Amino acid sequence: MDRSIEKALSARAVELGRAGEPAGLPELLDLLGKPSGEVRRLAVSAIGKLAGLVDARDAVPALHARLLDPHPQVRQYAIKTLSAYGADASSALDDLEDIAVNPIEKEYNRRDAAKAIEVIREAVRIAEEQAVHLCQRCGTQVATDEFARSQRAFQRVYCDNCFDEKFVERRNFDIKVELNKTIRAKDGTLVQSRGERRIAEWLSANGVAYRYDERFRIIDGYAIRPDFYLPEFDVYIEYWGMDTADYKIGMLKKQTLYQSTGKKLVSIFFQEFERIEEVLDRKLRTCSAWGGQVAS
Repeated sequence: MDRSIEKALSARAVELGRAGEPAGLPELLDLLGKPSGEVRRLAVSAIGKLAGLVDARDAVPALHARLLDPHPQVRQYAIKTLSAYGADASSALDDLEDIAVNPIEKEYNRRDAAKAIEVIREAVRIAEEQAVHLCQRCGTQVATDEFARSQRAFQRVYCDNCFDEKFVERRNFDIKVELNKTIRAKDGTLVQSRGERRIAEWLSANGVAYRYDERFRIIDGYAIRPDFYLPEFDVYIEYWGMDTADYKIGMLKKQTLYQSTGKKLVSIFFQEFERIEEVLDRKLRTCSAWGGQVAS
């Protein structure tokens, strides 16, 4: 970007932040897409000054996206600014948690992410205590302790009776999943299918850290168990290994959830089993967060 243009846009971002006018948000959101990291950083900072003045539904998704900005200081400002939006930024908690423990992230960003998590969680707690909640199964009003218990376990609202029923259902599901993990990959990971084993072994052979079947990762309020999650790249991998009607319904629902929340999903289908390594390599390399960073 031409230096004079960069200076002008930077000055404009600062001006909009100082003005504190909600009407300036659309222009600031536009500045987030500029090629200059400095312009994006100042735009993020200015959006932080509008917390409480603008609709968080417009500001938070844009700030959330900046957590993956290639410029570390833009990520830093996005982390700090999200905390200013309090409970409205709860959708970013998963990604903030990943930043807080990511060994390749800047130390100051890991530290700031940990602080932001505390602030947002406390804001969520206060908001929840002030709200009236109804059980999602039976519709009865739940007490504060019932709400806290069900949110902690399921990220859903259940009364104690429905909680117990749901707990048994999940325990049975967990047992079924664990019993299905009978195939061992070369790195020792137990998986549920030959396709998943080949994916695990390809990732391991290429030095890519992964989490397999991470227990109930929360995306936009829904608990899911992705087959593989690559924390360094914030990429999910699902191996769709069946072709039944019920399985396809679940597959489409899960794919829609990933898409609607802006998550990077790589889908591998059972029809691709014979060339799974080739397909996996190609699909990962086309993923914007991957950038072809595979060990030789």
